[in-house]
Amino acid sequence: MKPMIAVLIAAALTLAGCNTMQGLGQDIEKLGDKIQKKAE
Repeated sequence: MKPMIAVLIAAALTLAGCNTMQGLGQDIEKLGDKIQKKAE
């Protein structure tokens, strides 16, 4: 679980084009969905 959280945090920090916190939240949510689908 900790590695997944670390990946999410690292990805969130490196995302480009997020000018608002709402946009950042949406990008993190999409990334989490992709990771979850791969885990299944």
